[in-house]
Amino acid sequence: MAKLAESLGERLRGRLNSVGWEVRRREVGHVVRVGDGVAYLHGMPSVKYGELLECRGGLSALAFDLRPTEVGALFLGPADKVAAGDEVRLTGRVASVPVGAGLLGRVIDPLGVPLDGGGPLRSDAVWPVEREAPGVADRQPVTEPLHTGTKVIDALLPIGRGQRELILGDRATGKTTIALDAILAQRGTGVKCIYVSIGERKASLAEVVDALAAQGALEYTAVVAATADDAPGLQYLAPFSACTVGEYLMRDGGHVLIVYDDLTKHADAYRRVCLLLGRPPGREAYPADVFYLHARLLERASKLHDRLGSGSLTALPIATTQAGNVAAYIPTNLISITDGQIYLNTRLFNEGQRPAVDVGLSVSRVGGKAQPPGLRHVVGDLKLLYSQLPELESFTRFGAELEAETRQRLGKGQRLREAFKQGPHAPRQLGQLVAGLFAVRDGLLDTVPVERIDAFLAALSRRLEDSEPQLLTELGKPDKMTPDTESRLRAAITAERSAFAPPAGGES
Repeated sequence: MAKLAESLGERLRGRLNSVGWEVRRREVGHVVRVGDGVAYLHGMPSVKYGELLECRGGLSALAFDLRPTEVGALFLGPADKVAAGDEVRLTGRVASVPVGAGLLGRVIDPLGVPLDGGGPLRSDAVWPVEREAPGVADRQPVTEPLHTGTKVIDALLPIGRGQRELILGDRATGKTTIALDAILAQRGTGVKCIYVSIGERKASLAEVVDALAAQGALEYTAVVAATADDAPGLQYLAPFSACTVGEYLMRDGGHVLIVYDDLTKHADAYRRVCLLLGRPPGREAYPADVFYLHARLLERASKLHDRLGSGSLTALPIATTQAGNVAAYIPTNLISITDGQIYLNTRLFNEGQRPAVDVGLSVSRVGGKAQPPGLRHVVGDLKLLYSQLPELESFTRFGAELEAETRQRLGKGQRLREAFKQGPHAPRQLGQLVAGLFAVRDGLLDTVPVERIDAFLAALSRRLEDSEPQLLTELGKPDKMTPDTESRLRAAITAERSAFAPPAGGES
């Protein structure tokens, strides 16, 4: 028995010597107050700003407000079951999102959770949603054009890859339509697109996704959504998450277009959580750092240096104005951050000018540097003519007699305005735009009635597509038109114009 006991003792000591001992230290906190998507916590002395916290039932929260004795947190999901006294644990991770080409064609939330029922995501990595913007030495000038498919923008307010162009206007003036048309226009160009919905209704999000799918654009577009029903913390993270997804594609040498719809609602969500957390309000009750909020987001849009792959991230942020007040706090902040703005005028929209772009209040600070030389040559002084059109029309309202030259200029301006009209979700090719502007600039449409300009341009596009596709391809090239191309285009316009001439004795 003694020998058996000794043998068992030796075996037990051997087993104990092979056991690894490890002490695990875990910081926890407790909820002190909770409500409206935010909570105050005690404990967790080593918590970091932006760190993810784990609450009851696996609910995530974001450490957002660090104070000497308390931590303010934003919930990233429904927090109905969280109560005072609940335990909260540190995770050691910051808010992150999956990235990679596998996200194209998918609809996700700001944390990368699929919302489209399409199964698990195929991602290449997981990146933090907050990232530092490229430095000056890592960028290069914006000179490469980005075709938006909206005629008045491509002709008069050209946008380049890597630019930040603000779209602003009152509700229901076509802001989202212009942004979606820009996404649709990227088909076949190799540009990947990201659409981020912030605080919109689920029905509006579904309409956008359906429009992209119907046009075949969803296959190269990722949709990041935080709807009005989602927690304010998710709405706050949405644009940063979408930008991270785009940055990964840009760093891989690709070109990316991202639409933020819209940053006014993003600022409202930020104001709401800041006021709930007790941060001091400033102008219009927004916190003092709301400018920095959008500056650090939009500065991440850039054209990278060649040594970094020469990729680009082009941003089209959207802002909503009230009663046309472009001098409000958030619109002026965004105007000062971006490289130009496209202002949609409610009066023009109600008068039937679609898209209702007010050229007088719109500008692209990159301008002709990012416009194809062929299109820039055709546009010529048409922007000046278009901006002077309202003044010329005001003379006619008072019955003033106009000189023949002024009358001709007025007629050309009215035909140019008709040429810029287009319906939603119908982006125009560069060759079609060049052909139409060439016809207006050279006075080839002076005999076509103003009300028939749109029908004529549609017929001309069909003629070029069906009968002269090579000519249409040449017009779509960035180079300036050759004399031979110009002669063939003039002949095509003249041949098509005969069917739209007014009857004998009629007025044009």
